[in-house]
Amino acid sequence: MRGVRGAITVERNAAEEILAASGELLDAVVKANDIDPEDIASIIFTVTADLDACFPAKAARDKGFKYVPLLCALEINVPGSLARCIRILVHVNTDKPQRDIKHIYLKEAVRLRDDLKKD
Repeated sequence: MRGVRGAITVERNAAEEILAASGELLDAVVKANDIDPEDIASIIFTVTADLDACFPAKAARDKGFKYVPLLCALEINVPGSLARCIRILVHVNTDKPQRDIKHIYLKEAVRLRDDLKKD
């Protein structure tokens, strides 16, 4: 099993933006890593304290992830941290080596992992 990370930001604390961004991030993680949805063991979504308009995991349900265990949680509120950020941790049953996993950071969240630009 491997963990695949990612993050994305939204402009506003609005349900439609949170759901659209969460879906975009999930799609990007699945596509970049060629993940068969049947191989997903679980998905954890977290949000910064300024996002409470809806659960980002609803985007996964809306995409048909009916049997995948989902969890939403609130990030710790660290001064100076990135605002309006949704993070994801996808647990995937795979034989891929860790170095072949592609973590996905979109919009303002690319600042969270500058080191990945070198890969």
